Amino acid sequence: MKLVIIGGGSSYTPELVEGVILHRESLPVKEIVLIDVPEGEQKVRINTAFAKRMLKKAGHEADVRYTFDRMEGLSGAAFVITQLRVGGLDAREKDERIPLKYDMIGQETTGAGGFFKALRTIPVILDICRDMEKVCPDAWLINFTNPAGIVTEAVLKHTKVRCIGLCNVPINMRHDAAERLQVSAEDLDCRFIGLNHLSVMTHAFYQGENRIHEALQAGNEESIVKNIEKNDGMDDMARELGCMLSPYLQYFYFERASLQHEKQEALGLEGTRAVQVKKVEQNLFTCYQDEQLDEKPEALAKRGGARYSEAAINLIDSIYHDRRDVQVVDTLNRGTIGQLADDAVIETNCVIGKDGATPLAAKEFPPIFLGLMEQVKAYESLTVEAAVEGDRNKALLALMHHPLVHEMPDARAMMEEMMEAHKPYLPAFFKAES
Repeated sequence: MKLVIIGGGSSYTPELVEGVILHRESLPVKEIVLIDVPEGEQKVRINTAFAKRMLKKAGHEADVRYTFDRMEGLSGAAFVITQLRVGGLDAREKDERIPLKYDMIGQETTGAGGFFKALRTIPVILDICRDMEKVCPDAWLINFTNPAGIVTEAVLKHTKVRCIGLCNVPINMRHDAAERLQVSAEDLDCRFIGLNHLSVMTHAFYQGENRIHEALQAGNEESIVKNIEKNDGMDDMARELGCMLSPYLQYFYFERASLQHEKQEALGLEGTRAVQVKKVEQNLFTCYQDEQLDEKPEALAKRGGARYSEAAINLIDSIYHDRRDVQVVDTLNRGTIGQLADDAVIETNCVIGKDGATPLAAKEFPPIFLGLMEQVKAYESLTVEAAVEGDRNKALLALMHHPLVHEMPDARAMMEEMMEAHKPYLPAFFKAES
């Protein structure tokens, strides 16, 4: 099996290599190709050397290399994982800072920040898919690139590539519920419904009994993901709704508090999350360069990618072996949620096999959440259209559909400033100048 990782210079790459090692008995990975852009050569070179040491220590015979020739790297791939960041952390910092000037949430995957990350990312992902259609048409694309749901929807609507979106939030929510109940996460059957970064856990079955309400009463002081500081009111909100909430929902249910927190961070010594991640990554790559290091360092957990490899490699394993087990992924709705279009991408429990992901029938979920989900999905679908067409009017319309964007004049002014800030990565929106 040839496994390709696009965005091979990411600090998450050792997570995936660890997953390959842990699945050595079931996945015959013989070649791992890390693809990146020339600007990322230092990091991808460090990751390649580190991966070789990890595999050698484990006695795994897979070959690891990196390349900037995407077509050559993709040729003959069985599975392709995308974990790229167009514009790097500098672009992310702009996504986080500029909206704050207009009293809007600045965040990597939701609100105005997530919107511009999607606009930069979708054309690049579609270019990758066009290459895949030529040199590895039977390959599966496992998309981890944020905003994962929007990017996955763009791929499934505009290419022939077989694609499943994936996020580590649901698996971390399951482990969080298990900690609350003091049971093994492997023995907990959790049901999710919603969109990527906008999902809820409606049921938590343990030995056939739904113990979701017991889990909600138990509470947990720790945040489900490291990159979002937990709002103290989220557990109370979850008890009111009767389901466990994706941590990203706090931006909607506690918008003013979240906005104030982001402004304080941006003005403080720590800086925005992008600034914090730059420091974490600097330390990580210093660790990765240590020729004595041959296993994933504990410091990687601070990056926010906990259980990343577990989710990704389990998915690949189930497709490869047609296991027909159940995992939470991003895939086409296909009637699962009646209020959404069949070709909308949702995040839910799916049966995973050689033909991909088949959603399970949805169980009931809070009506208050349904309205929010419909509005955000309208925003997501319009964002895909705007990115593909390079249409500024649709871009503004998409923004105005987002619940975290409230005033047209502010939305227009913010959009124009963000467009200029990201101009090198948004050529479709500047066609008249070329």
